[in-house]
Amino acid sequence: VQNGFRGTGMASVYNPRTLAAEAEKNEVPASIPAAADGPKAGAVYKNVKVLGNLSVAQFTNFMVSMTSWVAPEQGCAYCHNVANFAEDANYTKIVSRKMIQMTQRINVEWKSHVAETGVTCYTCHRGNNIPQNVWFTDPAKPQGSGFLSGKNGQNTPSPSVGLSDLPYDPFTPYLLKAENIRMNGPTALPTGNKNSIQDTEKVFGLMVHMSKSLGVNCAYCHNTRSMPEWSQSPPQRMTAWYGIRMARDINNNYMVPITNVFPAHRLGPEGDVAKANCATCHQGAYKPLYGVSMLKDYPFLTGTPAPRAAPKSDEKKTVAMK
Repeated sequence: VQNGFRGTGMASVYNPRTLAAEAEKNEVPASIPAAADGPKAGAVYKNVKVLGNLSVAQFTNFMVSMTSWVAPEQGCAYCHNVANFAEDANYTKIVSRKMIQMTQRINVEWKSHVAETGVTCYTCHRGNNIPQNVWFTDPAKPQGSGFLSGKNGQNTPSPSVGLSDLPYDPFTPYLLKAENIRMNGPTALPTGNKNSIQDTEKVFGLMVHMSKSLGVNCAYCHNTRSMPEWSQSPPQRMTAWYGIRMARDINNNYMVPITNVFPAHRLGPEGDVAKANCATCHQGAYKPLYGVSMLKDYPFLTGTPAPRAAPKSDEKKTVAMK
């Protein structure tokens, strides 16, 4: 598919067999409309800390929808004590509140990436308790003590970098921290460019991840005649630029602050919380759900989110759901 000027070789390559396989998991679930009139959920139910301004019909409808998106097998009991729905005994209920606020923030503050399409819980979860595409910081791999023992994370094939020999953790430096991603110098000779080959290879690892996550090749975001030149790049590059910063916002302001809420079996080998990358939402599609918006049925997910904050002392680790 041509996505640049003629004769430049700028095209995205799609395999019909791959697209057919991806189509099923990008289908949008059916929704049931709910009336906005009637008493408010916050006035009828106890301990409603988010979405209390919805009508009881809207609130109940969304709870049913969210259950089908996140816990279709466990049902309401995945988040709630069914003997007392107001109770906050299960960690999943605390997490779900924070995730609703995160979703609202994305839809309000990150239109530069999600536009008017927006996201819902289903965008990432797709019927799974934990989104299938999350990441944890990889522990350092064992290595010798000789002169050439340091591998810089390379030559350890990992799915995160397309099983290549690139550094296996492209996420911690760029989607949690904010290390520099621009490596190319502005001149033919490396005059004044202090970036190393190792830094460049880490960036390549991130680019491989983005390409795989969206099911596209380099020319989707870059003019390969001059990779670093913004004025000659497709508009998708700017969207991706904002997406990287959105992922950092999600990870640093919504996921990391609730690390202590999760039980040990939900944390990574280094004790860190699951975090988002490009694949978390995109799941192989250039646009999640191929650009279909679910917000028309759930407009309250574009409401103003609560201020970002670390969890309170009483929102520490609670009863774990197995």
